[in-house]
Amino acid sequence: MNHCGTRKLETDRLILRRFTLDDAPFMHKNWASDPEVTKYLTWPCHESVEASKRVIGTWIPLYEKDDYYNWTIVLKELGEPVGSIAVVKQDEDTSMVHIGYCIGRKWWHQGITSEALKAVMDFMFDVVGANRIESRHDPRNPNSGKVMQKCGMKFEGTMRSSDINNQGLVDASYYALLKSER
Repeated sequence: MNHCGTRKLETDRLILRRFTLDDAPFMHKNWASDPEVTKYLTWPCHESVEASKRVIGTWIPLYEKDDYYNWTIVLKELGEPVGSIAVVKQDEDTSMVHIGYCIGRKWWHQGITSEALKAVMDFMFDVVGANRIESRHDPRNPNSGKVMQKCGMKFEGTMRSSDINNQGLVDASYYALLKSER
Protein backbone atom coordinates (compact mmCIF):
# COMPACT_ATOMS: atom_id res chain seq x y z
CA MET A 1 0.00 0.00 0.00
CA ASN A 2 1.08 3.58 -0.59
CA HIS A 3 0.67 5.03 2.89
CA CYS A 4 0.28 8.78 3.18
CA GLY A 5 -1.21 9.28 6.64
CA THR A 6 -4.46 10.85 7.77
CA ARG A 7 -5.47 13.45 5.20
CA LYS A 8 -8.42 15.79 5.37
CA LEU A 9 -11.43 14.38 3.50
CA GLU A 10 -14.60 16.25 2.61
CA THR A 11 -18.09 15.18 1.58
CA ASP A 12 -21.31 17.13 1.05
CA ARG A 13 -22.09 17.26 4.77
CA LEU A 14 -18.83 16.29 6.47
CA ILE A 15 -15.23 17.16 7.05
CA LEU A 16 -13.05 14.27 8.17
CA ARG A 17 -9.84 15.57 9.74
CA ARG A 18 -7.19 14.82 12.32
CA PHE A 19 -8.09 15.17 15.97
CA THR A 20 -6.70 18.06 18.02
CA LEU A 21 -6.78 18.52 21.79
CA ASP A 22 -9.46 21.18 21.24
CA ASP A 23 -11.80 18.37 20.15
CA ALA A 24 -11.84 16.76 23.63
CA PRO A 25 -14.93 18.62 24.96
CA PHE A 26 -16.90 17.73 21.81
CA MET A 27 -15.73 14.12 21.85
CA HIS A 28 -16.81 13.79 25.46
CA LYS A 29 -20.13 15.57 25.02
CA ASN A 30 -21.17 14.22 21.64
CA TRP A 31 -20.29 10.51 21.85
CA ALA A 32 -17.57 9.22 24.18
CA SER A 33 -19.50 9.71 27.44
CA ASP A 34 -22.70 8.01 26.22
CA PRO A 35 -23.08 4.38 27.37
CA GLU A 36 -25.48 3.71 24.48
CA VAL A 37 -22.80 4.77 21.97
CA THR A 38 -20.06 2.72 23.64
CA LYS A 39 -22.27 -0.29 24.43
CA TYR A 40 -20.82 -2.44 21.63
CA LEU A 41 -17.39 -0.81 21.42
CA THR A 42 -14.06 -2.00 22.79
CA TRP A 43 -13.33 1.05 24.95
CA PRO A 44 -15.24 2.32 28.01
CA CYS A 45 -17.21 5.55 28.34
CA HIS A 46 -15.09 8.58 29.04
CA GLU A 47 -15.88 9.78 32.55
CA SER A 48 -14.57 13.30 31.93
CA VAL A 49 -13.30 15.71 29.31
CA GLU A 50 -9.84 14.98 30.72
CA ALA A 51 -10.26 11.32 29.75
CA SER A 52 -11.08 12.36 26.18
CA LYS A 53 -8.10 14.71 26.19
CA ARG A 54 -5.80 11.90 27.36
CA VAL A 55 -7.00 9.60 24.57
CA ILE A 56 -6.60 12.27 21.90
CA GLY A 57 -3.20 13.07 23.36
CA THR A 58 -2.06 9.51 22.64
CA TRP A 59 -3.30 9.78 19.04
CA ILE A 60 -1.71 13.08 18.04
CA PRO A 61 1.91 11.82 17.94
CA LEU A 62 0.78 8.86 15.82
CA TYR A 63 -0.20 11.26 13.01
CA GLU A 64 3.53 11.42 12.25
CA LYS A 65 3.31 7.85 10.94
CA ASP A 66 2.37 7.41 7.28
CA ASP A 67 0.33 4.28 8.05
CA TYR A 68 -1.85 5.86 10.77
CA TYR A 69 -5.42 6.78 9.81
CA ASN A 70 -7.77 8.30 12.39
CA TRP A 71 -10.35 10.99 11.67
CA THR A 72 -12.87 12.95 13.63
CA ILE A 73 -16.19 13.35 11.83
CA VAL A 74 -17.18 17.02 11.75
CA LEU A 75 -20.71 17.89 10.66
CA LYS A 76 -20.32 21.04 8.53
CA GLU A 77 -23.63 22.61 9.59
CA LEU A 78 -22.73 22.17 13.26
CA GLY A 79 -19.02 22.90 12.97
CA GLU A 80 -17.98 20.42 15.64
CA PRO A 81 -16.99 16.74 15.88
CA VAL A 82 -19.85 14.26 16.21
CA GLY A 83 -17.95 10.96 15.89
CA SER A 84 -14.81 9.18 14.78
CA ILE A 85 -13.65 6.74 12.12
CA ALA A 86 -10.29 5.00 11.89
CA VAL A 87 -8.29 2.18 10.40
CA VAL A 88 -8.00 -0.02 13.48
CA LYS A 89 -6.06 -2.88 11.88
CA GLN A 90 -4.18 -3.44 8.64
CA ASP A 91 -2.26 -6.17 6.87
CA GLU A 92 0.41 -5.17 4.36
CA ASP A 93 0.70 -8.68 2.90
CA THR A 94 -2.93 -8.72 1.78
CA SER A 95 -3.39 -4.92 1.39
CA MET A 96 -6.27 -5.09 3.88
CA VAL A 97 -7.55 -2.37 6.19
CA HIS A 98 -10.13 -2.85 8.93
CA ILE A 99 -12.24 0.21 9.73
CA GLY A 100 -14.00 1.06 12.98
CA TYR A 101 -16.36 3.95 13.60
CA CYS A 102 -18.77 5.50 16.08
CA ILE A 103 -21.06 8.51 16.10
CA GLY A 104 -23.08 10.34 18.71
CA ARG A 105 -26.61 9.06 19.32
CA LYS A 106 -28.13 12.40 18.27
CA TRP A 107 -26.84 11.73 14.72
CA TRP A 108 -27.89 8.09 14.37
CA HIS A 109 -30.07 7.11 11.36
CA GLN A 110 -29.15 10.18 9.28
CA GLY A 111 -26.67 8.56 6.90
CA ILE A 112 -23.76 10.44 8.43
CA THR A 113 -21.75 7.35 9.36
CA SER A 114 -22.31 5.83 5.91
CA GLU A 115 -21.16 9.06 4.29
CA ALA A 116 -18.00 9.05 6.42
CA LEU A 117 -17.31 5.36 5.78
CA LYS A 118 -17.76 5.79 2.03
CA ALA A 119 -15.28 8.69 2.00
CA VAL A 120 -12.71 6.69 3.95
CA MET A 121 -13.23 3.63 1.74
CA ASP A 122 -12.73 5.71 -1.41
CA PHE A 123 -9.55 7.21 0.07
CA MET A 124 -8.18 3.82 1.13
CA PHE A 125 -8.89 2.24 -2.27
CA ASP A 126 -7.96 5.15 -4.55
CA VAL A 127 -5.11 6.87 -2.69
CA VAL A 128 -3.63 4.27 -0.33
CA GLY A 129 -4.16 1.31 -2.65
CA ALA A 130 -5.97 -1.09 -0.34
CA ASN A 131 -7.27 -4.27 -1.97
CA ARG A 132 -9.67 -5.28 0.82
CA ILE A 133 -11.61 -3.13 3.26
CA GLU A 134 -13.37 -4.89 6.09
CA SER A 135 -15.30 -4.08 9.22
CA ARG A 136 -17.19 -5.99 11.89
CA HIS A 137 -19.99 -5.50 14.39
CA ASP A 138 -21.66 -7.23 17.28
CA PRO A 139 -24.75 -8.93 15.80
CA ARG A 140 -26.84 -7.30 18.55
CA ASN A 141 -25.98 -3.97 16.89
CA PRO A 142 -27.48 -4.54 13.42
CA ASN A 143 -27.51 -0.85 12.52
CA SER A 144 -23.72 -0.92 12.32
CA GLY A 145 -24.03 -3.69 9.74
CA LYS A 146 -26.51 -1.59 7.79
CA VAL A 147 -23.86 1.14 7.50
CA MET A 148 -21.48 -1.41 5.99
CA GLN A 149 -24.13 -2.73 3.59
CA LYS A 150 -25.03 0.80 2.49
CA CYS A 151 -21.37 1.30 1.52
CA GLY A 152 -21.37 -1.83 -0.64
CA MET A 153 -19.69 -4.20 1.77
CA LYS A 154 -20.74 -7.83 1.54
CA PHE A 155 -21.59 -9.97 4.55
CA GLU A 156 -18.97 -12.68 4.94
CA GLY A 157 -20.14 -14.44 8.08
CA THR A 158 -20.35 -14.36 11.84
CA MET A 159 -17.51 -15.68 13.91
CA ARG A 160 -18.77 -17.05 17.20
CA SER A 161 -17.22 -15.83 20.47
CA SER A 162 -14.41 -14.19 18.51
CA ASP A 163 -14.45 -10.65 19.85
CA ILE A 164 -14.57 -8.72 23.10
CA ASN A 165 -16.46 -5.49 23.63
CA ASN A 166 -18.18 -3.74 26.53
CA GLN A 167 -20.70 -6.61 26.62
CA GLY A 168 -17.96 -9.20 27.21
CA LEU A 169 -17.08 -12.10 24.90
CA VAL A 170 -19.24 -11.74 21.77
CA ASP A 171 -19.83 -12.92 18.24
CA ALA A 172 -18.57 -10.71 15.39
CA SER A 173 -20.28 -10.27 12.02
CA TYR A 174 -17.80 -9.44 9.25
CA TYR A 175 -18.36 -7.43 6.08
CA ALA A 176 -15.85 -6.59 3.36
CA LEU A 177 -15.44 -5.05 -0.07
CA LEU A 178 -12.64 -5.80 -2.52
CA LYS A 179 -11.27 -3.14 -4.86
CA SER A 180 -12.32 -5.30 -7.82
CA GLU A 181 -15.96 -5.30 -6.62
CA ARG A 182 -16.43 -1.52 -6.71
